[in-house]
Amino acid sequence: MSVPSRFALIVPVRNGGDVWRRAAAAIREQAVQPERVLVVDSESADASVEVAREQGFEVLPITARDFDHGGTRQMAAELCRDFEFLVYMTQDAVLAGPHSLEALLRAFADKQVAIAYGRQLPRREAGPIEAHARLFNYPATSQRRLLADAAKLGMKAAFTSNSYCAYRTAELFGVGGFPRRAIVSEDMVVAARSLQAGRAISYVAEACAYHSHGYTLMQEFQRYFDIGVLHRNEQWLLRDFGKPDGEGARFVRSESAYLMGRAPLRLPEAWVRNAFKLLAYKAGRRYQSLPCALRRRWSMNRGYWPSGGNS
Repeated sequence: MSVPSRFALIVPVRNGGDVWRRAAAAIREQAVQPERVLVVDSESADASVEVAREQGFEVLPITARDFDHGGTRQMAAELCRDFEFLVYMTQDAVLAGPHSLEALLRAFADKQVAIAYGRQLPRREAGPIEAHARLFNYPATSQRRLLADAAKLGMKAAFTSNSYCAYRTAELFGVGGFPRRAIVSEDMVVAARSLQAGRAISYVAEACAYHSHGYTLMQEFQRYFDIGVLHRNEQWLLRDFGKPDGEGARFVRSESAYLMGRAPLRLPEAWVRNAFKLLAYKAGRRYQSLPCALRRRWSMNRGYWPSGGNS
């Protein structure tokens, strides 16, 4: 298959710093170039806008208050809906080689594929806990998933990531697009709906980008609190794809084995982190019983709460 020539690339940005400068340069180094690069900037106070414009990218400014994980991406999709494919990235995902986009888009040779996402490698400065999280979720072997795989994989069947992901535009709109007012994981919601619509998800291990996070213990707590909120608000995900308990247990076993062989002194830290994740997730599932001030404090996406916290 020839790589699609008409595709757009969309990147939400806010204070991207030096990593955004590297990410922007890596986009321009791709052998296959997007016809349109739309950078949605949420009031950056650094040079993020200048970096985008230096690379010839189009910049759409919005207020930080108006940013929404799902709504902002859907707005960008509507502005680019004339393109057959839409690639989404985050400001801190740096394409690993000049053929990364090409490899990702080749997945759409399969007409059943609605979504393709690439392999995220740990950034070079990542510690062992951070590195394992990427190696666990993004293995070296590609995979094609259908709804039937949910019986074996559970919610993992609908796993994907807008940090480096491509959509067949017609299919994205066909399942309703990205959900507005999604606190997190708007990509998983679309992926689950796509599977239920009879489409396939392709994980392309050859399409690589460097992207990982060195979260603090509190940031880890906040992220999993938000996931709990999502699962409380989108209960059909648990009903149709199963609870994440089994995948969590598999992660803990994998992480313990990985650290035992490479950094055994980090095992106690990993166990504490995993306990905090579980507590945070359970708190998120029960967020409606918490005061709004506490929801905001425990959430990574604090902008979600002023208008959505009491829903």
